[in-house]
Amino acid sequence: MSGAFKSILSSVQQTISGATTPVPGTPPNNTPLDALFPKVDPQIDGDGCDHDCDSCHIKYPKGFKIDEDDKLYGHVKGWATHVLVATGKTDWVRDVADEKGSLMEAIEKKADVKPSKGKLMLSASNIPTPAHSSDYAEPTAVLLLPAFIIIENVKPTSVNTLVSDYINQAPTNTSPLTPISIPLSLEDPLPIADQLTSRPSPHRALILLCSQRTRDARCGQSAPLLRKEFERHLRVCGLYRDLDDERPGGVGIYFISHVGGHKYSANVMIYRKADAFGLDDVQRGKLAGGVCPPPSRGVDREENMGAAQCMWIARVKPEDCEGIIKYTVLQGKLIKPESQLRGGFDRQRGVFSW
Repeated sequence: MSGAFKSILSSVQQTISGATTPVPGTPPNNTPLDALFPKVDPQIDGDGCDHDCDSCHIKYPKGFKIDEDDKLYGHVKGWATHVLVATGKTDWVRDVADEKGSLMEAIEKKADVKPSKGKLMLSASNIPTPAHSSDYAEPTAVLLLPAFIIIENVKPTSVNTLVSDYINQAPTNTSPLTPISIPLSLEDPLPIADQLTSRPSPHRALILLCSQRTRDARCGQSAPLLRKEFERHLRVCGLYRDLDDERPGGVGIYFISHVGGHKYSANVMIYRKADAFGLDDVQRGKLAGGVCPPPSRGVDREENMGAAQCMWIARVKPEDCEGIIKYTVLQGKLIKPESQLRGGFDRQRGVFSW
């Protein structure tokens, strides 16, 4: 098969499987792969920056096979805002909007107010609910991205307020990186009835892993293994935060529902605040030994501007985890963009690609 014909066939296959043009109302995708995020450079980042982890012994199950041939970059469904709904679960029905009585169902099917700033990516997540219950009748919490804002006391009956007062007022992936205008609730609020409260997320970065086994068994297999490896490397710098740990300055790892492209498992989405750990300009190759960020000053001392970057990568394996933590999470650099990068944005530099 000729290279040209194979390229055309690949494009057609990806269109059929869900690849789309950019979200209506947003600028076209015009950022080349090598201009979206910096790639590690051995001269700057050290000789081992582009090597797989030597100490990672976790492997995917035998028979874990993925598509290694398709072009990934620029072939995802563009989105403007990302909502993570706390469910306390790691797997859901095939379409999370079909979870009866859930906030996901209310957002997709019952809200009278619709998102007004572009496509909403809706994800169920394993973030614990306030009552540590998976009962959808109980109030839950929502993590709004790229705003990095947590909204609490949310019920299906308050979905219109959630959309109008938060989702439609929040920055999008293509908004300039400026202070967020959504007013946050006072400390220790005492909400009544359907009153929603909000506060900034304490994390400096988030790692989101698709864990939805009902969509593809590989997602259910890969997510726990990757989380274990990510946790191991985050602990070295004191940055790991479990699901109930809200100390400021760390990295949250969450399981989420299907985001698309399960044949490229594992899909990993990394949201980062601007210069999240003060290391983006550090030249590791010129330092002796490793480097970890200084202790966090706390989120109360900074103006919340939300996520500056989101890096959506795929074909992630356990041996990639050390480099992803060391360079992608801590410094905003990619190691294998040619084979792993699907898309993302950098609001600080005003570049993005779907």
